[in-house]
Amino acid sequence: MSREPRVDTRTWRPAPDGVVVVDKPAGWTSHDVVGKIRYLARTRKVGHAGTLDPMATGVLVVGVGRATRLLTYVVGTSKEYVATVRLGETTVTDDAEGDRVATGDVTGIDREAVLREVTTLTGEILQVPTAVSAVKVDGVRAYARVRAGEDVVLEPRRVTVSRFDVLDLRAATTRDGVPVVDVDVEVTCSSGTYVRALARDLGAALGCGGHLTRLRRTRVGGFGLPGEGADLGAATSLDELERRTEAEGVLPTIPLAQAAAAVLPVRRLDEEEARGIVHGQAVSPTGQPGPHAALAPDGGLVAVVEDARRHGSTLARPVVVLASPDAHLSDTTS
Repeated sequence: MSREPRVDTRTWRPAPDGVVVVDKPAGWTSHDVVGKIRYLARTRKVGHAGTLDPMATGVLVVGVGRATRLLTYVVGTSKEYVATVRLGETTVTDDAEGDRVATGDVTGIDREAVLREVTTLTGEILQVPTAVSAVKVDGVRAYARVRAGEDVVLEPRRVTVSRFDVLDLRAATTRDGVPVVDVDVEVTCSSGTYVRALARDLGAALGCGGHLTRLRRTRVGGFGLPGEGADLGAATSLDELERRTEAEGVLPTIPLAQAAAAVLPVRRLDEEEARGIVHGQAVSPTGQPGPHAALAPDGGLVAVVEDARRHGSTLARPVVVLASPDAHLSDTTS
């Protein structure tokens, strides 16, 4: 697929600050997608929330302008995937993009056996990330160390797999005649969970090895695919985003306030509180733990606030201020 610009961006207006939910195509890296959105948005200030491997497709949340400051909160939300695990074959990357390193006997592996081991991989678990991952080891990405020929062993991390459902199970054969079992699954998990590692660990538990052959992310927080019950703007293909940008003269983005409300609880402000927060002042507490999207009376996003106790009192204090102190709130928070 060509990634070269096809139309003249000089006819487009810079995109307003906000979020774009992309349905990432197979074969593209997350960085490729960011590059395409930079071109469509006419700005370099673009980032993404949570890497998808080139093989994977589905929801990739991209921030434009000030929305890049919200991405850390998007990254921390739960995620949903549909995937296919191939049992009986192990690869160096734990997915279909890596070379095969071993095969295993899948004789006797049935739905009951798979369900039994899936149960052990559900709930709060300790997971060792796949070695070919973006996890940093002494400041260097693990995948870079592996490609350089190093043996990389990562420390286990605590993650939560709240749902690991088996949809279908069928016998199959690889191109070179190796018998395998393909298992279609749905996974809901916390940030930092590697579905590739779930495939690897399921195969290991069954004694035959395993890897991922298909991965599609269907939801990130309140952002999802069309028809998947997304709370806000469903993911759109890059081709459709380019068509709309060319037709409308500007890349469509989800406004900051709507995007923040899709991943954070909301704290409503009055006019005085809104203007105070812009200048770094605290307001009455939310009464709940964790960050909140602080919205002005007109519905615009002013800041992200979080309750904190200082000098004997608990107040909601700004963590990230999105509105400018030298402009009218209505001009800066939409």
